[in-house]
Amino acid sequence: MKFQWIILAVALIAGFATRYFVDSHETRVAEAEQTSGQLESGSETINLFNTSDERLRVVYFGFTHCPDVCPTSLAILGAALKAVSQDELSKVWPVFITLDPERDTPEKSAQYAQYFHPEITGMTGTQAQTQLLAKKYGVLYMKSTQEDSALEYSIDHSSYFYLLKPDGTLLEKVPHTLNPNILVDAITKNERLLFEN
Repeated sequence: MKFQWIILAVALIAGFATRYFVDSHETRVAEAEQTSGQLESGSETINLFNTSDERLRVVYFGFTHCPDVCPTSLAILGAALKAVSQDELSKVWPVFITLDPERDTPEKSAQYAQYFHPEITGMTGTQAQTQLLAKKYGVLYMKSTQEDSALEYSIDHSSYFYLLKPDGTLLEKVPHTLNPNILVDAITKNERLLFEN
């Protein structure tokens, strides 16, 4: 009989401990989700999902050490921003979010984005924020080791432009393109949807 009480006590303790860790994990995930849009740009914290800012978000995920896809995509974004009218430009918030917060400081991301167009905001989040945002929008990325390279590693990632409402709702996903007009058309179409409703 004594042995059964011991088993019961151990089972109860294990149950309570499991519940504590699950609750604790869920709380951390909820807190991270609430702050997932609060990223650093230069020396300031900016809320990507600030609904009082009504502009259409055009978000690109990449990293500053990217040798080809990221600079090409950001150059296309820059060309698209130059091609839209001044009125359309005032209703767009172009954003670059790094997938490499380990190396890309907020200052580095902000400076890198500015090379491609002065309106692009470069942002860096924590690893947890980056993972949550990537999961939210289906961004695939993975760190890959580069032996015999001063960079040590690279980030393999999908390449899309994500057009978002101010609250973060995805409107459209535009795949990597070498034609800025495709992005211009998507911006124009989604601005109409956003501002006519």
